[in-house]
Amino acid sequence: MNDRGHLDVELPAAGAVPTSGAATGLQKLDIGSRRDSYIYVPEHYRVDRPLPLVLLLHGAGGHAHDGLRIFLHLADHAELILAAPASHATTWDIIAKRTYGPDLAMVDRTLAHVFAHYAIDTNRIGIGGFSDGASYALTLGLANGELFTHVLALSPGFIGPIEQQGAPAVFISHGDADTVLPVDPCSRAIVHQLRAAGYPLTYREFHGGHEIPPDIATDAISWFTGRQ
Repeated sequence: MNDRGHLDVELPAAGAVPTSGAATGLQKLDIGSRRDSYIYVPEHYRVDRPLPLVLLLHGAGGHAHDGLRIFLHLADHAELILAAPASHATTWDIIAKRTYGPDLAMVDRTLAHVFAHYAIDTNRIGIGGFSDGASYALTLGLANGELFTHVLALSPGFIGPIEQQGAPAVFISHGDADTVLPVDPCSRAIVHQLRAAGYPLTYREFHGGHEIPPDIATDAISWFTGRQ
């Protein structure tokens, strides 16, 4: 790790075989977190059939289960593995302290655990979140674009300090009546910045507040899986 948001974890080596007989369903992640972190694996997972992965980050004041809830209801149908670490404090390190720290390390450990135990489709590794979690997802996704293929940012506020790597595809949504993170200085500004930088970007602005409407969640997952 460094002060530009780069992760240490590496993609599984070609031909690497993860742990056989790994558990499915909803489980706590055994990664030494201060607060409980979670993983959800569809019951039909098989080690010989890699599945897409989305790392999900909760909003300020939330917990890992709040991050997981963003797409949990879509995971079985879309055949997704979801991993949701919990921030060390009430929100993510780069937002609370303007520096990277224990939360970046937690993301590293989460991904290392998933890669060691489950077969992952390395063509579809996403990082996503809501509110502060969306800001952190954008930040880490763009800083680690050779690892993450997709970023799913739902009502983000900003992009933290990064050194860009790669060019992941980006999905952003935001409510036009959001009073928590107003759309104009937040997502509209971010979209302008990313389009100017040449990122492949999909933007969904909806009529509503600081929320994730069901159709936006469905659109985001359809975009991620390529099943639109």
